[in-house]
Amino acid sequence: MLSPDQFLAFLAAAVLITASPGPDNLMVLGVGMSRGRRQGMAFGLGCALGCLTHTVLATIGVSALLAASPTAFTALKVAGGLYLVWLGIGALRSRGGARVDGAGALPDESLLRLFGKGLFANSINPKVVLFFLSFLPQFIVAGQGNASWQTAQLGLVFTAQACVLFGLLGYFSGAVGLWLNRRPRAGLWLDRVAGTIFIGLGLRLILAR
Repeated sequence: MLSPDQFLAFLAAAVLITASPGPDNLMVLGVGMSRGRRQGMAFGLGCALGCLTHTVLATIGVSALLAASPTAFTALKVAGGLYLVWLGIGALRSRGGARVDGAGALPDESLLRLFGKGLFANSINPKVVLFFLSFLPQFIVAGQGNASWQTAQLGLVFTAQACVLFGLLGYFSGAVGLWLNRRPRAGLWLDRVAGTIFIGLGLRLILAR
């Protein structure tokens, strides 16, 4: 099982990263503002549960590399660290200005259909696969053994907190969307925080042995 320190450190980083403006949470806000709370929540929960696909892929990938050689796993961690640093630099260079467009008449869709759209959109996103392969190994503790099981648990924690945050975003979509639109610098500072976290985690992955 994950240790308390390992769990809390991962949860804190995951929440900050999930809350930062990005395609998924902005889409959730947009759906909630244009179609209603329940619709936004359904789409958001679909997006969040799509992370289970990436958890499985990350767990299989870690298992395969560990079976191949510890050197291959180290190479994955270094490559993942470089990717996180690259994401962090991009976030720090962002000019913010994220806006949520909730205007316009859109055709009605069932909650199940919106849930499926969110699930599908997240599940097939190759950038999320790369992110999971880069982010989850950062929190694996070698001394606790069974890195694959640790990876699976971390993925489940990420999915659970994403369900909570995306559900809340969908429910409070109108108020959050208007607040973000009126305060574009809020998105800028969230990007700065996320960028700093990405770079810090990336450098730790590269330097740790």
